[in-house]
Amino acid sequence: MAGTPIRSSMRGGRSRRSMADINVVPYIDVMLVLLVIFMVTAPLVAPSIVNLPTVGNAAPQEQTPPVVVNIRADGKISVRYKGESGASQEDTVTKAELDSFIASRQADHPDQPVVIAADKTVQYDAVMTVMSDLKARGVKRVGLLVKSQ
Repeated sequence: MAGTPIRSSMRGGRSRRSMADINVVPYIDVMLVLLVIFMVTAPLVAPSIVNLPTVGNAAPQEQTPPVVVNIRADGKISVRYKGESGASQEDTVTKAELDSFIASRQADHPDQPVVIAADKTVQYDAVMTVMSDLKARGVKRVGLLVKSQ
């Protein structure tokens, strides 16, 4: 008996096969415990506070008020802008005058935005024509003015 191997047999002398499956239940238990730990400790962790340096005589950044191009329901175009004195001015212009006004304004203030305020009855084509003319004159920032609901 010392030299003979011991066989486990169930029926008919066949040997038992080992299980090849891994039991994942303990791993899931560990992950759920870790999840609970993180959920409990996450609100307790204080966000880091950053002390920003202060600057002495920093000049505030100037924001140039936009030029507003109004397109009325009758098709007339007007331009509202702040003059050199700081007072708001509004002029009714033709399409050619609008082009020359925008060209001169962009020469003086190249980063000044232009906002188009069109009546809702104005056709889309008229708004897009004005917008493409503004882009052709070198306006970098063109926007549309809308009324919020």
